[in-house]
Amino acid sequence: MDTTPPETVGAPLSPAGGGLMAPATRLERCVTGIEGLDNILSGGIPRGNMVLVAGSVGTGKTTLCLEFLVRGAERGERSLFLSVTEASDKLIQNLSTFEFFRTDLVTNGSLVFVDLPILYERLGLEHEELSEDEIGILIRTIRDLVRQLGVKRLVLDSLTSVGYRIRRDERIRDFMLRLGLELSDAGCTSLLVSEIGPTPSRYSLHGVEEAIVDGVILLWNARRQGDILRVLQIIKMRGTSHSQAQYVIELTPIGLLMAPHLKGGQMEGQ
Repeated sequence: MDTTPPETVGAPLSPAGGGLMAPATRLERCVTGIEGLDNILSGGIPRGNMVLVAGSVGTGKTTLCLEFLVRGAERGERSLFLSVTEASDKLIQNLSTFEFFRTDLVTNGSLVFVDLPILYERLGLEHEELSEDEIGILIRTIRDLVRQLGVKRLVLDSLTSVGYRIRRDERIRDFMLRLGLELSDAGCTSLLVSEIGPTPSRYSLHGVEEAIVDGVILLWNARRQGDILRVLQIIKMRGTSHSQAQYVIELTPIGLLMAPHLKGGQMEGQ
């Protein structure tokens, strides 16, 4: 049974008047389709938010993002995966091992994969460090893709790899602000993968990315009694209340499953 809440904008919680502050309204949600995640986000990610998905190797970042796109495509929302580090053919092959994936979503254009290195080549972005003009070309190209295809969900895997080509803090800040504005204006909700170490002191390559994005989802591997557990925590999410608890996640054939981290056991990791 589908228990995901409706996406429509809700009415004000109470009438305003008498000089009181205007009541809060419920922002339209992008329902992730990952039940546990939607529950702890009070119904989903606010539509148009740009969210950092940060974690070290093997924590489930790409799998979470792919399921987010697949669930969106199933709901009739065109979804776009921009891959920097792994060829699309290999991603689709790996994705086919999950029961929740449907190949027809790719063949009918609901789920689109684009290899960013090929895009770089076609755009002539061959310099090791992108100039301000080249960064502008990249932003406009992504914007045009989103507009032309009517994309409502986007994943960039990974922001870290793009950051290696941008390098300077002020330029990565400008890139994210401009890209975030374009995507938000298009009503497109985005997840940006950030690759960090197993014991991070920050959530991104430059350390400025987490201040710019609307949300941060942190994933890490923790040890408990010799076992390695994947753990998820929402660090921030603008536009919604959310749980700040830690959740153990499992990547299963039917999708990502979540359970609260029981405080009784001794856990090491982050």
